[in-house]
Amino acid sequence: MYKGIGIFIIFLLIGCSSPSSQTGYYLDHSYSSKNTSERIQYVVLHYTVSDDEQSIKILTKGKVSSHYLIPSQPQQKNNQPIVLQLVPESLKAWHAGDSRWLYHTSMNDSSIGIEIVNGGFSDDKKGNKTWAPFNDIQIVALIPLVKDIMRRYNIPPENILGHSDVAPRRKQDPGRAFPWQRLSQQGIGAWPDPKTVTKYLAGRNVNEPTNILQLQKALKFYGYSGIPLTGKLDRETQSTLRAFQLHFRPRDIDGRADAETEAIVFALIEKYRDMSRFKAYQQKKQSEESFSNQHGD
Repeated sequence: MYKGIGIFIIFLLIGCSSPSSQTGYYLDHSYSSKNTSERIQYVVLHYTVSDDEQSIKILTKGKVSSHYLIPSQPQQKNNQPIVLQLVPESLKAWHAGDSRWLYHTSMNDSSIGIEIVNGGFSDDKKGNKTWAPFNDIQIVALIPLVKDIMRRYNIPPENILGHSDVAPRRKQDPGRAFPWQRLSQQGIGAWPDPKTVTKYLAGRNVNEPTNILQLQKALKFYGYSGIPLTGKLDRETQSTLRAFQLHFRPRDIDGRADAETEAIVFALIEKYRDMSRFKAYQQKKQSEESFSNQHGD
């Protein structure tokens, strides 16, 4: 009897096996682990700082690439804008470079990159920047593309990021003219609730200086993991503040640590993270700082 059961189990295992694409072994699919997640967890948006012809050349024959490219004036097919796919989603594109967000580094590994043909910015003689606008048809093409990617990979709105978010020391794209608020109204990208921002302003003037270390901790907790916790407005902190403001407060991107910037990041934490977890994070960091000070580290 037991011998018969053993033979039956062997036949079951063989039935769950399949020949691989190579010779010399079989794959057994009897067991499936639940400890998995989608490789694609983010979408990173860029501008090209080039015209259409040069953008295609750079992204197909240069040292960088992206999964998709939206031309300056997308052509139409059946009354729908045409988007160029340059790299299959199953492959890694080289679009983000040295980058990080939350606990992820090298964002190329976990994201889909979308380039949008746009001139970026130009400087006048006084150093003032003029940002090139995006064509409305580009945004019309971008919205369904990102929505489709979000649906297929179950990506939450707050995981739609700009290149400047994941590489704030190096990059400024998709730039000041990019319509983040408009996209958020379509369920794409994070955006703070105005009433919550007002709550965290707590009657302060928007330009009032705020505690730099507290703001650094808030930005790090939200996702800007590269920001140092120095309590000083150093170069790295200013770059991160400017990147945050490019995304969430484009009217003023001077990189100052002011009350409005703090209120916006607190509103984002409340909406997309967890304020109680942030407070616990603050307490942990304060304990670490106290220990370090007491032991002269």
